[in-house]
Amino acid sequence: MSTITRRGFIAAGTLMAFSRPLRASAKPVTLIVPYAAGGPNDSFARLLAEGMGAKLGKSFIVENKPGANGIIGASQVARAPNDGSTLLMGGSGPVSLNIMLRPSLQYKFDSFDSVAMMFDGPLTITVPSTINVKTIAELVAYSKRENRALTYGSLGPGSVTDLYGLIMSKALGIPLTAVPYKSTPTSLIDLITGRNDLSYMTPIALADHQRAGAVKILALTTDQRDPFLPDVPSVTELGYPQLKASYWTALHAPKGTPKALINDYAAAAIQTVQSEGFRKLLTSNGQIEKAGGPQALEAQLEWDRQYWGKVIRENNIVLD
Repeated sequence: MSTITRRGFIAAGTLMAFSRPLRASAKPVTLIVPYAAGGPNDSFARLLAEGMGAKLGKSFIVENKPGANGIIGASQVARAPNDGSTLLMGGSGPVSLNIMLRPSLQYKFDSFDSVAMMFDGPLTITVPSTINVKTIAELVAYSKRENRALTYGSLGPGSVTDLYGLIMSKALGIPLTAVPYKSTPTSLIDLITGRNDLSYMTPIALADHQRAGAVKILALTTDQRDPFLPDVPSVTELGYPQLKASYWTALHAPKGTPKALINDYAAAAIQTVQSEGFRKLLTSNGQIEKAGGPQALEAQLEWDRQYWGKVIRENNIVLD
């Protein structure tokens, strides 16, 4: 994303600022995860809780609160006491997109204090092998030959995959139509069989199918190539920097949480995310470490307001 260099600078400065001894409190910290138990986010949360607990000398309890695209969990944290006893493992959907898409939402950007940016994941621009397209330029030519709107699978209105289709349509000047799905596996089936022309799924969901020749990943929505898929170019190297995008995961606290506690939590989170074990988990799930303190997360939120907010406003997208 466009904030990679800036984040790296901020993260380094943040770690220097947090070099003092960490404070500890006897009260356990509840880490709210707005996703169901058993998935990748749950695994990240439990390893994070273990690492932060060890570094701070206190108990961290993971509590899964799935539902309503992360709104249930995020709402609980927004209403929680601001004494440092509750944190949210939030992200693009539960926080940024929900706030910008849903005017009636009970929480806003200023309902939370930023604690730490942790990691993000790229999208892909992928086509089925049933169409003879190997590059983004060939995709544009294919669209013009077909003389119709190309279809792409999305995870529903307002999702990152839904909005990215609008961005790509404008950037490339081709008509695209979203087909909403309740799950990635169902969308994947329709991509492989050629029912849809495009997908923006994550690399981890598509890597095996790419190797098997069922799909063709044209590009990653990043600045640089990913060692996980070294033969897949980035949109930046292909000359489409306007197509950079990702979905991120971070730590938030209720507004008004003491700054000293936020700094301690941020330091512990950064150290945990940058540990060898956590980085291995990130790699195995197609995520990229972007650890940084409160300023890094604030920069990400501002980037979201400019990038995703623009497409939401331009297309007048409002969700209940």
